[in-house]
Amino acid sequence: MHAHDDDAFLAHVTQRLAALPCVHAVALGGSRATGTHGPDSDWDFAVYYRGAFDPQDVRALGWPGEVSGIGGWGGGVFNGGAWLHVDGRRIDVHYRDLDDVEHHLAEAREGRFRVERLLCHLAGIPTYIVLAELAANQVLHGELPRPAYPEALRRQAPERWWGDARLTLAYARTAHAERGRLADTAGAIATAACQAAHAVLAAKGEWVTNEKTLVERAGLRGIDRVLSGLSPRPEALTGAVDQAEALLEAAVRAS
Repeated sequence: MHAHDDDAFLAHVTQRLAALPCVHAVALGGSRATGTHGPDSDWDFAVYYRGAFDPQDVRALGWPGEVSGIGGWGGGVFNGGAWLHVDGRRIDVHYRDLDDVEHHLAEAREGRFRVERLLCHLAGIPTYIVLAELAANQVLHGELPRPAYPEALRRQAPERWWGDARLTLAYARTAHAERGRLADTAGAIATAACQAAHAVLAAKGEWVTNEKTLVERAGLRGIDRVLSGLSPRPEALTGAVDQAEALLEAAVRAS
């Protein structure tokens, strides 16, 4: 597929999304925005709206696929979106309420955030993900801020994330490892690794938009060695928890 075909496709989708009522800006995200995509990568769009945005207007575009309502993806930061096919290509459209984005931007500048549950994310997502998107995405229509990593967030987020990781491991030790529960222990260690990775990257002032390369970016791939070859013996599992805590703590302290 030629680059000019991609350009024409991008312009077509942007034009249609930008024309939706209440939409103030459209941005391209994901691997297409960072240039790390492959030929089969989907296209991630975000529509930034203010006011009474109606997903029915997205359905009215006539593109086949699934369109959620506002709050259809569980509410919170990910307040809905669509999975669609346009001219034989897969696109995702995320809804972004500008009032909500501005609220989380102000909170992050004070070092405050929440962690929300999201399917396929072990550690959940921090509410400052909307800032990470603004920093990484390509604005296709309208104007959007491109925030730097707030200093208050760099100071406070690592402590919060590492505290969560330590609690995850402590619970894993007493509730699962000491009772020989292998799957539960392994899951908790993996979750703690993602939490610790968030701590490492926050301390460095590096934005995170998903968990796909989170562990690698934080230099924590060594956690695989801790999890390989586990047996359901309590002493093996408690030993794995201890190894994981030592590995993760060293990385967090060094960041």
